[in-house]
Amino acid sequence: MPYYIARKGIWRVSPLPPLTRSLGPSIRSMGLDPAQELRHRLHVTSQLIEQLPQFDCFSQVFDYHVNDALAFALHGFTVSTRHTFQIPPVIQAADVWVRMQSRTRNAIRSAQRRIEVRLIDGASEFVRFYETNLASRSRANAYGNAVMSELVRAFIDRHAGRVLGAFDRGRLVGAIGVVWDRRTMYYLLSTRTPDAHYGTISLLLWAAIQDAIGRKLVFDFDGFAGVSTFSFLNGFGGAIRQRLGVERAGTVYSIARTLKRSIAEKTGQCFAPQL
Repeated sequence: MPYYIARKGIWRVSPLPPLTRSLGPSIRSMGLDPAQELRHRLHVTSQLIEQLPQFDCFSQVFDYHVNDALAFALHGFTVSTRHTFQIPPVIQAADVWVRMQSRTRNAIRSAQRRIEVRLIDGASEFVRFYETNLASRSRANAYGNAVMSELVRAFIDRHAGRVLGAFDRGRLVGAIGVVWDRRTMYYLLSTRTPDAHYGTISLLLWAAIQDAIGRKLVFDFDGFAGVSTFSFLNGFGGAIRQRLGVERAGTVYSIARTLKRSIAEKTGQCFAPQL
């Protein structure tokens, strides 16, 4: 069971690591009958939980195929749900196209008239492009140059992901990064120039979806944290899937977090809902 250790001010916490959308325990099935299998998984998960260090707050979101939240609930964790969109590998690309909302199809058609989708082979080119686009919006890379560069380089070198670029008359105007395992391709990163065609990211996602279908992989949009992102991703016609989340926070940490959120609401700052 992987977990991450970090400092958040005075607090010792275990959130999801940077550029990691889900974790959770990985327990091998024993091939037992359902009742025995449940007892086995509860026993193993409980042993893992008991070995965790002490944290002011521990929180994880499980991948969609991980359902071992019961043991966490029995150990005092709060269990919640998140959501993601998925497109199964058994469907044909033509069927996915039909299921899209018309505005999404129109955006892709319009972008195709002027944009060419090509692979970006180097991590450094993507990261430079990503950070340049952030700088144009007066924002910094929240993940850090070193972490992002290492991750992108690793999934390219290990053939576990790729970066797709959108080129408008030869100029790079948008890019997305996708990664995959043996069953699923995940939408991980995206960026575009301020003047890019409005259908740029939609076109890149459509190219990635077709690639996933060709590889017989589920395409997972990897969650969303707000209404606008939900509306955008919902246009691709994917099926909604639940992902379980677990959290256990100390009393003092919980009080401090509640006060911080209350102050933020009074000063007009917003917190993205965890949908």
